[in-house]
Amino acid sequence: MKNLQNRRDFLKAAGAITAAVTASGWQGCSAHHKQPNILWLTSEDNGPFLGCYGDQNAVTPNLDHLAAGGIRYTQAFANAPVCAPARNTIITGMYACSLGTQHMRSTRPVPGSVLFFPQLLREAGYYCTNNVKEDYNVEKKPDGVWDESSRSATYKNRRPGQPFFAVFNHTVSHESSLHTSTDVQHDPEKMRLPAYHPDDPVIRHDWAQYYDRVTELDRQIGEKLNELQNEGLMDETIIFYYSDHGGVLTRSKRFLYDSGIHVPLIVRFPEKYRHLAPGGPGTTSDRLVSFVDLAPTVLSLAGIPIPNYMQGNAFLGRNRTNSPEYIYAFRDRMDERYDLMRSVRDHRYKYIRNYMPHLIYGQHLEYLWRMPATRRWEALYHQGKCSPAQSVFWQKKPAEELYDTLNDPDEVHNLASDPACQEIRYRLRAALNEWLQKIQDTGFMPEGEMISASKGSTVYEMVRETDTYDCKAVREAAETASLGDPDNLAKLKRMMTDSRPAIRYWGTMGCLILGKTAISALPEIRGLMNDPSPDVQIMAASTIARYQESHEALQILAGFLNHENEAVRLRAANVIDGLDEIARPLLPVIEQKMSDSSEDVRKVMQKTAADLK
Repeated sequence: MKNLQNRRDFLKAAGAITAAVTASGWQGCSAHHKQPNILWLTSEDNGPFLGCYGDQNAVTPNLDHLAAGGIRYTQAFANAPVCAPARNTIITGMYACSLGTQHMRSTRPVPGSVLFFPQLLREAGYYCTNNVKEDYNVEKKPDGVWDESSRSATYKNRRPGQPFFAVFNHTVSHESSLHTSTDVQHDPEKMRLPAYHPDDPVIRHDWAQYYDRVTELDRQIGEKLNELQNEGLMDETIIFYYSDHGGVLTRSKRFLYDSGIHVPLIVRFPEKYRHLAPGGPGTTSDRLVSFVDLAPTVLSLAGIPIPNYMQGNAFLGRNRTNSPEYIYAFRDRMDERYDLMRSVRDHRYKYIRNYMPHLIYGQHLEYLWRMPATRRWEALYHQGKCSPAQSVFWQKKPAEELYDTLNDPDEVHNLASDPACQEIRYRLRAALNEWLQKIQDTGFMPEGEMISASKGSTVYEMVRETDTYDCKAVREAAETASLGDPDNLAKLKRMMTDSRPAIRYWGTMGCLILGKTAISALPEIRGLMNDPSPDVQIMAASTIARYQESHEALQILAGFLNHENEAVRLRAANVIDGLDEIARPLLPVIEQKMSDSSEDVRKVMQKTAADLK
């Protein structure tokens, strides 16, 4: 169907579809006209650790049975490796980094023209329920998203014969299930450890405990399937099962490796709706699918036109498209720690671009450090007991990473500098940059600047309707800065005099990344300690404090710990923590900010204070 141009026209058309379907008698029409029920059974923090995906440690009979009667997708991916930005992408059909909602729990507003797809289902006559997690990473969800959204929400409350869309989310495999060690049913000695994890009893135990949680997840999924069967709805319902991203042991969730974004996806079609499926029961599909595709796919299955603002592709139903050549993923601030990574993947190769290579992969996250395996791995590294592949996580990043996921599924052999792989690297790099420009990725603007620049509007509208943000120019500045190439120093100095604060920010960060080879730029950097932009000032003061003894720089950083903008306070807290012993004179201020109103700021300051004592 023709894509429509605005919300009013779209809702008018959706209402017309509803009226037409109702007039034809959707309660008793033929199979090819009645809208299907759609059931989503979702889980948290687990990759394809299922028997039907060939995992020898998995005990998952219910999901294996579902796959035997459905279509199993082998190349399904989350676009974000953490829940809230991933769910934002799912519910809107748009990449969170295009909307400005990519930072974990940033809760930025979205334009009123961007609907959550259940609103469109409801307009078309569906009864929509959510049990129970929302976590859409927005300031406020729109009105009228769900008929029910609670722990008791169920499709059973719909009108007789009314089609439903229902979500049941399962949390048993969530990361928090490993915060406390328990007795395990799986044998730790039989666990397959990825190449990046040391072979250690604590780590093996956490893997075994995780598989126990997946087994319990399978049992809970079985209960939902039995309930559907007992309601006599199995032949009327299209069933999806997927996880909200990969996980869960360290270096999976929150990271752009397949361990963090590769997810199980199973879709079962009853016989009457097989015409909407790309294959029969028990088949597999290697089509590239990502979460941005889920909203348009559900609309396609329901016979509802797909709004043109959605950035995904329907992979099922009447509006099914051809398989895309690539899928894309993004990593931005994760809880209390800033980072910026983007990736593109085809069926075999994964390219990752790191724009903050001066930060190690394993930045301390209070929540992640509750897991025994995380603490044990870090201790083994500092004891010198990790192999090179196991040590990388605790070291600074290269600007570019390239992996052959077919021959290196754990992604430990970086081919970015391999002469035989340059054509692949250039192709994927070009594809990534084209995508970043197409969606107007907002992540290259510092979060504090993003918040202040979009006041009274939304980040999405600010980027598209003002001249505040030149995505191409800022992205190219970030690329130059992150390369760490001394030959770019003159260019970085010019960037630091640019009229645009985001360009000055990246110019200053580029000098920080260069380290002592950028000493000649220190006078220019010192001048930026009075810049109008707080993020630029923070980056400049951080660099000066690191390479010149400067009471003034430390006081500037301490002052920003009291800024009204929470993102500015968090940026200052992060750079102070990164100064290590240099930050000792600020210990009284750090201790004071351990009670900051922002939980993320508190976490960073608590860690900083503990390190300095």
